[in-house]
Amino acid sequence: MAASLGQGVLLKSDSVALPFRKEVQSTLSAETRPPKLVGILSTSSKPSRFYADFTKKTCEELGFQFVLKQVGSAVDLSLADGDGVEEAIIEANENITVDGIMVYYPIFGGQQDHYVQQIVSPLKDVEGLHFKFHYNLYHNIRFIKPSSLASPFPHVSSSTDYTQEQPPPGTVKSILPCTPLAIVKCLEHVGVYNSLLHYGDRAYGKTVTVINRSEVVGRPLAALLANDGARVFSVDIDSIQEYTKRPALTIPDSNARRYHPRHVVHPSALTLAQCLGWSDVVISAVPDPKYKVKTETLKDGCICLNVSSEKNFETDVREKASLFLPSVGKVTILMLLRNLLRLQQYRQVAESS
Repeated sequence: MAASLGQGVLLKSDSVALPFRKEVQSTLSAETRPPKLVGILSTSSKPSRFYADFTKKTCEELGFQFVLKQVGSAVDLSLADGDGVEEAIIEANENITVDGIMVYYPIFGGQQDHYVQQIVSPLKDVEGLHFKFHYNLYHNIRFIKPSSLASPFPHVSSSTDYTQEQPPPGTVKSILPCTPLAIVKCLEHVGVYNSLLHYGDRAYGKTVTVINRSEVVGRPLAALLANDGARVFSVDIDSIQEYTKRPALTIPDSNARRYHPRHVVHPSALTLAQCLGWSDVVISAVPDPKYKVKTETLKDGCICLNVSSEKNFETDVREKASLFLPSVGKVTILMLLRNLLRLQQYRQVAESS
């Protein structure tokens, strides 16, 4: 952590990651065997290769089993990107010694990648990208029965208590996408979340702009933040949407619901510059080296997080931002390993019931 006079703090993700690293090590030490994670690399993408190597290094340091399965152009440039990826996923799904599967995206892009994400068994989906987990996230279903992961249908919650922090008896925490969850943990670390407020509403009072609306990062992140009480502007190439669980209008009725049990989405007529000027937090995840958030449009004292492998903020961002986090990768991998440990436990519970 470093800051010059008149500049905001540059915060590296190491300090955020440290308590989760200790948590993962502690949980792993209590297991009878280390879980096995299979990574599937099917392209020649340098960022994907770097992430695969980083995953392997972290797993080995912490004592997890890691196997990298390479197919397609990852092993032979004469082969197409994604060639053999479905077969590799199905093989890992059926292998009882495999506890978790991660696939390095993008492969095909768009809807075809979304299809590939659904092939991974929810019992082994450490990235939290299966529609079951997205359904839970978007409907603010925080706790599930482990047996529901083997069902072809989404989990239907009968609970209406969204302020309960610990799972009710017979339930466990739903798996969340690891990158959006890592971002939330970073925001908790720097005090954006107010621990004095009720669980499920601790981001209340904060306005956040998320630049990216992909199903991997941007949209689930906007939903997570809004479900925790924030007002979120979700920015994509062709539109801006507002995510909130507060009603748009105040109804003079004492029996009216104070806020929705989950976020709702409205189109916004605001410009990006207006959103940024009002935002306490700005998160950018645009995979384009040419894209930059203009420092002059930022609110004085805001917090900025760069999630892209590219640098989405200008070099003078700390002239306006009180805190700048340039990457979240070290936190993301620990959220993934925490998901792996949980899924190993969930499978054991599901198989014994």
